[in-house]
Amino acid sequence: MNTLDLTADVVALARALVDLPSESGEEARLADAVEAALAVLPHLTVERIGNSVVARTGLGHPERILIAGHLDTVPAAGNLPSLLRGDLLYGLGACDMKGGVAVALRLAATLPAPTRDLTYVFYECEEVEGDRNGLGRIAAVRPELLKADLAILMEPSDAGVEAGCQGVLMADITVRGERAHTARAWRGVNAAHRAGVVLQRLADHIPERVVIDGLEYREGLNAVAVRAGVAGNVVPDECVITVNSRFAPSRSAEEAEKYVRDLFPEDEYEVDVTEVVPGALPGLDRHAVASLVRVLGATPRPKLGWTDVARFAALGTPALNYGPGDPVLAHTAGEYVPVAQLRACEERLTRWLTRGGRRATPAGTW
Repeated sequence: MNTLDLTADVVALARALVDLPSESGEEARLADAVEAALAVLPHLTVERIGNSVVARTGLGHPERILIAGHLDTVPAAGNLPSLLRGDLLYGLGACDMKGGVAVALRLAATLPAPTRDLTYVFYECEEVEGDRNGLGRIAAVRPELLKADLAILMEPSDAGVEAGCQGVLMADITVRGERAHTARAWRGVNAAHRAGVVLQRLADHIPERVVIDGLEYREGLNAVAVRAGVAGNVVPDECVITVNSRFAPSRSAEEAEKYVRDLFPEDEYEVDVTEVVPGALPGLDRHAVASLVRVLGATPRPKLGWTDVARFAALGTPALNYGPGDPVLAHTAGEYVPVAQLRACEERLTRWLTRGGRRATPAGTW
């Protein structure tokens, strides 16, 4: 079995994690290694659920912090094994998010007596469809393991705080017409042409900007696919426009759906909402969140996108994204994580979890 040395420097540990392939659905070897490395630590209780590993302290502190990272990566793109070039660590998952997992594992190994109780969650299948997500599986069978005063998701955030996240709605808008031979097109009604009104309405739409806890979440409503036609000589009688809506976390799923339906009323269009996933409020007013932000010396940013912080929010646990690496590099063949950010994230979280800490050097300064 592959082994992980949690006494190693965070950079060496990150390299070892990258060099242990774990594409989505193939995390077993890495999960085995993580479980074995954590199981020997006497201050942790370790539990395996599928290919996810949960480790917890039980010191009786009034506050519990959860630190989570996913073990899986997208498929390789010629970016294995890892490569340390100057101050950058390259390799599959280095940015998203084995650098963050390395930081979390180092904390688990080196903090036997933190000032807050800690839960570490290393989970499977984040990069694929939601029904396979390891956090979702844990929430279904052992939701109590995910309860905390704050969850820190080690997603790449350039070592800055990204609070909350947007919700996501997907909908199909169907426009009807009438088939005809293209040689006698006047006998039909071209649904693709009629869909132009829908596309224009989307183009004219002005997305809202919603401020929550001082953070501005920019909404979006976009056509992401247009499907019509059955043959090259047939006037299409149906055109389906798939719409993606990114909505502020202050909207509920029901409010987000109503917003889209009001733009495309049922007496004019057929709207089929195929998916709606709420976002997560930033929760900057929570004590644990405010304490961490203060110690990190970071100015929080809104998370423009959806992450698993929303899964914690659904359980009543405020959550934020904080991890090494530029999220723009995630899933790219040339992804990397700066060594300085690996060290900074470990040092800052260690300070917060052991002493409460003084204000850190501003995030982004290395």
